[in-house]
This record gives sequence, structure tokens and C-alpha cells, in this order.
Amino acid sequence: MLSHLRPAVVSMGLFTVLLGLAYPLAVTGVAQAAFPAQANGSLVRDAGGKVVGSALIGQAFAKPQYFHGRPSAAGNGYDATASSGSNMGPLYDKLIAREQSDAKALRAENPGALIPADAVTSSGSGLDPEISPANARFQAPRVARERHAPLGRITALIDAQVQRPLLGFIGQPRVNVLSLNRALDAQFPKGG
Repeated sequence: MLSHLRPAVVSMGLFTVLLGLAYPLAVTGVAQAAFPAQANGSLVRDAGGKVVGSALIGQAFAKPQYFHGRPSAAGNGYDATASSGSNMGPLYDKLIAREQSDAKALRAENPGALIPADAVTSSGSGLDPEISPANARFQAPRVARERHAPLGRITALIDAQVQRPLLGFIGQPRVNVLSLNRALDAQFPKGG
């Protein structure tokens, strides 16, 4: 029995040190050396160095002078400690009621315009930091009105913020909401 127990204990100790300590430390070291911004959460800072968010985590922008992200299913909305989808299926009454309510409010905001799907549906994580260019353009009239800015300049700002698919075909065009709102504040100051 002891002849079988010793190799098992030695193997467990070796693999614990190798895979539980050495490998994570090596990966962390390489990440910190090669990609320090990404390894530390892709934090976005203002001119004074204060962290204002992350390029990877969506956040709530409720004021009408800002572009709004996708609806969030994470906790009470954009709660990074409760990241998850809603687990509601397409026929679930509460989901249908929420989407209809959101669509009604959006129709009142921009009558006659086609509502993009991502304006009323949440992402799988509930923390998606990006919206479609169509969603940003849908919101442009409200933002232009609130900022007292020409609609053409707001749509030009959106177009400048569109991120193309990786290698031209992987993924969809998208707009990072935090980046867009920061550019908006820089060009048309009316924060708050």
C-alpha cells in the first residue's frame, strides 16, 4: 500500500506546485510584461488619472445627453458581481413585457425609426460594453437635441468610433459606449 501511496502524494505535490503556482505566476508575468493594460482590466482613465470605467465592462448611462448601452440582466443592472444573462427564454412573459416596455419608450423617443434589436435585448453577460452602430445612430437624435448639437456632427462622431470586425470578417461592427460618451463630452461638453 505504501508503495502506491508515495508516488501519488509526490505527484500531487509536484502538480500542485507546477500547475497551482508556477504556471499561473508565469502566465501573469508574461501578461503584465506584454499586455499590461489588458492584464489590469483595460481601465479607462480621465485626464487627471482617475479611473472612469473599463473598456470591457458596460456601465449605466441613464441621462438623456448620453448614449445608452444595451439593457443589462446583471443583478440590478450593470452589476459586475452578478454578471450573467437573464435565463429568460423568448416566450417568457416577464422578458416579453420588459422588451415591449423598452420598445414603447424608444418609439416615443424616436417615432417612426426602426428599433435595433440590441436596444431592447441584453447580452449573455449582461455587461456588454458595446452597441451596434445602428443602435448608436438610433439614439443620435436624442443626444443631439440634449447637447444642442447638429445631428450630422453627432453621427460623424459615431462613425469615427465604429470598430470594424477583426480581420474584416470576425464579429460585427460595434461602438464602445464609454469611448463614444467620452468623445461626446470632449466635443460637446454638457456632462452631468
